[in-house]
Amino acid sequence: MSKSKKILTHSIHKLKKIALVGDCLAGGGAEKVHATLSNFFHENNFEVHSITFLDWIEYDFSGEIFNLGKLKSKTIFDKLKRLFILKKYLKKNQFDYIIDFRYRVNAINELLISHCVYNTKVFYTVHSGVTKKYIPENHFLANLIYSKHQVVTVSKAIEKLLENHLKSKITTIYNPFEINKIQSLGKSFVPVERNYIVAVGRMNRRVKQFDKLILAYHKSDLHLKDVSLLILGEGKYMDELKTLVEKLNLTSNVIFKGNQSNPFPYQKNALFLVVSSKNEGFANTLVESLINETPVISFDCFCGPNEIIDPNLNGILVENQNIDKLSEAMRNLYCDKELYTTFKENSLTSITQFSVENIGKQWIFLFNQTKK
Repeated sequence: MSKSKKILTHSIHKLKKIALVGDCLAGGGAEKVHATLSNFFHENNFEVHSITFLDWIEYDFSGEIFNLGKLKSKTIFDKLKRLFILKKYLKKNQFDYIIDFRYRVNAINELLISHCVYNTKVFYTVHSGVTKKYIPENHFLANLIYSKHQVVTVSKAIEKLLENHLKSKITTIYNPFEINKIQSLGKSFVPVERNYIVAVGRMNRRVKQFDKLILAYHKSDLHLKDVSLLILGEGKYMDELKTLVEKLNLTSNVIFKGNQSNPFPYQKNALFLVVSSKNEGFANTLVESLINETPVISFDCFCGPNEIIDPNLNGILVENQNIDKLSEAMRNLYCDKELYTTFKENSLTSITQFSVENIGKQWIFLFNQTKK
């Protein structure tokens, strides 16, 4: 029996019940990690409970669901009642460990949950380089909430950022990916579009900076080579982006595909994927594209891309926020066939470390190293 098998088997005997707490099971990267880990733990004989605060469930998950989103939460009394119900649920089930994937912006609420609701060891995850979405900027408050628990970041850059802010033990475990499933979904259909590059993300906030991507695409002259730009996603800034496209006379070149429940065929059949974000947490779309054997380009933003992209292996890291350099990278990757072939051939093998099997074992190892 291999060492990894020994770790896994040993863990199954020690750990019986895990609660995965999230905002919901739809829409974002942290929520996708929540769902993916629920499948992994369930497949490895753990009793898995997913607890959600919003009634929004789209991702495939395993185990039981406790949907607090079905309860009223309009008043402070409603919210306190939900916390009381959650406390009773946790007490009844006596979980060995809790993993918390939620955004945590209300410090008072988190003080109550940390000290009065959670009744066992908790692993608080941080999925964004904008850490104030998860950890209060106030040093005293942050440690009051998190000091008795452990923090797990999704990139080493976030871990380093928080080292001087928290007294908690901090470790990095990257996001997990179900590689075989993503590959299978990537082959499920062939998009009608041909000869295109792709970008993926929500447009409710400006963090994905699709405006900068559109400007870089225009500067690259790829539209003159009949290379289209496909953008997957929706949000309140879409009309603003469409206005920019019209201003640049790119209406026949930039295609807005809206939300796609299965974006992987678009990634698989793209020439390459581009990330133009202001910041990331880990940048899941980079790994998903590489799983589908599609090279990638990204701003070297904080944080995540430079822990995924190897410029000698699978893609191009661009000077952060430099639109001219981004445009140049897009043009070079399209024109340099030798470079493109190298990146494409190495894409899948470059990200095997992010497989759910590897990441899941790291979670199990962390559980085993942590006293309840």
